[in-house]
Amino acid sequence: MYCFSVSMLAIASLFAATSCSSDNAASSSATNTVETPVTSTVDHAAGGHIYSCPMHLEVTSTKAGEKCPKCGMNLEHTDAPANSKAYQMKFTPQPMQLVAGQPAKLTFAPQETGNESVPVPLAVVHEKKIHLIIVSKDLSQFYHEHPEYTAQGDYQVDYTFPKGGEFVLFQDYTPTGAGHQLGRQPVTVQGPKYTPVKFKNDDMTWEQDGYQATLAFDKPLQTGQLLGMKITINKDGKPVTNLDNYLGALGHVVVISEDTERYLHVHPNDQADKGPAIGFNTNFEAPGLYRVFLQFNHAGKIHTGDFTINVTGPAAS
Repeated sequence: MYCFSVSMLAIASLFAATSCSSDNAASSSATNTVETPVTSTVDHAAGGHIYSCPMHLEVTSTKAGEKCPKCGMNLEHTDAPANSKAYQMKFTPQPMQLVAGQPAKLTFAPQETGNESVPVPLAVVHEKKIHLIIVSKDLSQFYHEHPEYTAQGDYQVDYTFPKGGEFVLFQDYTPTGAGHQLGRQPVTVQGPKYTPVKFKNDDMTWEQDGYQATLAFDKPLQTGQLLGMKITINKDGKPVTNLDNYLGALGHVVVISEDTERYLHVHPNDQADKGPAIGFNTNFEAPGLYRVFLQFNHAGKIHTGDFTINVTGPAAS
């Protein structure tokens, strides 16, 4: 499991990096900064070892057996501090003006900020090098794509927007040797516009095609704490105990804030069974309304569910 958070001012929390964005008049980019690890190499030189979170390389320790406070993953022995390079994702659509119902080619080129001509190799994370999340600005629509590497050194995917209106593109990627990065670009799609939906109240259940999924947390939905999250899946009223892997895991969860400025990518904990419950860890750094998008694989089909949650500030001490 890993989690990752983005803000227009600072990508904080679970997926920790910094992002900025521009419109798609010509091309767009989002710059991400990997924080310098708090543990220095002096500790290792003195005879200790460095343990770091596989998903948050800025989280380090010299003690074995500790967990990441951001996502709950075990810190792994690496002896390699995270680099402090900044990255950005150059985005170019073709055609430049996106139109609903018309095929488009979306091109993404990861770059090292200030050294844009040098190729940036990407690590494979959950079976893909880039996870492209496309959402409508109101968060009523969610799509998950995977741009593929080309001979030109960029990543491309063909995509047709079903409706016109405002959308946001997120690219979740990891340069080799660095922490997770997040690109973010708002785009405007011409054509008949979707009708915006206003979400307000908590909605912890989802039903479609005979499936029902229920979302639950082990603590109150408050900021500043590691939360255990459980999603239980049933089909026609019976527990689903034979889930198949999707992207190398039983479930895939993305959480996005109402203003689309915070993005959390959550993967499940290791577990021996195949459902009906899938366990996750996550946390929230900012209060507000969030939309939770679940994807799971069953009976040869990828299913997408959605929930709405409201997160409050930390409990009074």
